[in-house]
Amino acid sequence: MTSVVAPGPGIVDHIGARRELVRRTAQRSLGRRRVLGRIAVVLCAVAVAISLAPLIAIVAYTTARGVHAWSVDFFTHVPTPPGIPGGGISNAIVGSVVIVGIAAVIAVPVGIVAALFLLERQGRIAATLRFCADVLAGVPSIAMGIFAYTVIIEPIGHFAAIAGSFALAVLMLPIIVRSSEAAMRAVPREVWEAGLALGVRRSRVVRSVVLRGALPGLVTGNLLALARAVGETAPLLFVTSSTLWALNPTQPMGALPLYIYSFATEPSTAAQTTAWGTALLLLVLVLVLSIVARVVANRLNRRAR
Repeated sequence: MTSVVAPGPGIVDHIGARRELVRRTAQRSLGRRRVLGRIAVVLCAVAVAISLAPLIAIVAYTTARGVHAWSVDFFTHVPTPPGIPGGGISNAIVGSVVIVGIAAVIAVPVGIVAALFLLERQGRIAATLRFCADVLAGVPSIAMGIFAYTVIIEPIGHFAAIAGSFALAVLMLPIIVRSSEAAMRAVPREVWEAGLALGVRRSRVVRSVVLRGALPGLVTGNLLALARAVGETAPLLFVTSSTLWALNPTQPMGALPLYIYSFATEPSTAAQTTAWGTALLLLVLVLVLSIVARVVANRLNRRAR
């Protein structure tokens, strides 16, 4: 039999001292980590506050200046001549709906089909298209207005809302392409391949599997692109402007951003009040579209799970 030798007092004291050293070191390290964690949380909170401060200031100031212009007449009447109080922006509301609606009809299908092509193809052509989409996203909007003026307005000889829709569609296109491609790439490739392995046609797999799985991202990207187009002013300055009711896209139309620009530059107090009221309406529309995009995407994600 082997005998067990008990450790001597010196060894026991040494082990105890080591344990105490480890415990104190761990406590100091834990305290340091807690302090650094609290500092990081405070810095993140400050960064969030700094990021939200401009938005809150813009919303508060625009609401304070523009809410006084809102009334039933403001939403149902056309503008009055300069210097005469009253009037409204009904034609601008209708014009913005028509112009942005046509732009969405043009840009959304083209953008989704282009995203499908980039999803399926690899190589230089796809890389070139992605590069072009990224460059197009950074092109100034006023350049789009000049381009639409040259391509559409000069040949027909007069302002037309369709030219504004064309310019906005080109602005929306890169956002839709890149966001749609990212949404489709989020769909597991195994699901795509499983559909093909069952003998289903590729078009049916794309329609029933890929597009359905990417629907939350597609909705979010399209609504955000639409929100950007609603507030664009520079492209419309070159191609369309009117204070009359019009539903024909080949004729001039009013638009909310144009009214903000034109009324804000007039010396009349009534005109400037109308400009602030229009700015508030445009701000509300953009915020609503952004919130709707998030809500719809979250609900679709929950339903897909």
